[in-house]
Amino acid sequence: MAESHVQRKLLDMMKRRIPTVIAIVLLLAIWEAWVRLGHVPSTMIAAPSEIAQATVETWPTLWPATQVTLLEGTVGFLLAVACGILIGILLYCSRVADAALFPLLSAAQTMPLISIAPLFLIWFGFEVSGKIVIVAVFGLTVRGLEAVPQFYSDVALTCGATRAWTLWHVKLRVAARQIYGGIRVSAAYIFATATTAEYLGARKGLGIWLQAAYNSFRTPLIFSATLVIIVITGILMCLVNLSERLLLGPADADADPDADQ
Repeated sequence: MAESHVQRKLLDMMKRRIPTVIAIVLLLAIWEAWVRLGHVPSTMIAAPSEIAQATVETWPTLWPATQVTLLEGTVGFLLAVACGILIGILLYCSRVADAALFPLLSAAQTMPLISIAPLFLIWFGFEVSGKIVIVAVFGLTVRGLEAVPQFYSDVALTCGATRAWTLWHVKLRVAARQIYGGIRVSAAYIFATATTAEYLGARKGLGIWLQAAYNSFRTPLIFSATLVIIVITGILMCLVNLSERLLLGPADADADPDADQ
């Protein structure tokens, strides 16, 4: 019985993934044919085969640059998640703090990176720490608790639970899916933000690697760096989803069994 359930889930997953794989293969084939048959200059757009070859050939320099961006993005992301949850709790528990701080946090995250990056260069120089702070600021997510229906708290308090216990064991547990939704949105932009910050001013990293590729008109290398950013972002998203599944269980486990009745 358990085996058939696992097999059914694997088949369902394959059915969902096969169209994606086919679409990617077709896109790459059309792209390759267009560049080759159309004699498109490699300085304008590179063929997938050229991108793959350039990635392999430049890997000894590409990987160290990737490590720097990985460090900045990962540390900044973890800081953003930790600070975001703590600030979210503060804003939820204090109406005064919410009224005072939330508009400022929203305004800070709407500022263009290109306008705020020079300030971080002045404050932190070209060091990695400045990029970590930028990533943490732009990766903050502070919402989730306000989505919890009030009756969850009312039931816990009626049963004798303290407000602190209710917050940590009821409200945060119910809001966890909403919080993870914000974390996923943040994770999708973390490494792109780190790379952009490096491009605007840094000593090393994928942003500087991209800048060097652009200045030398080596288009395949630009695509190589872009591919690396997509891959490491995908890995981070998978880790976020895995942690959610391990901590909270499958998403359908929270579904109301009586909802369809």
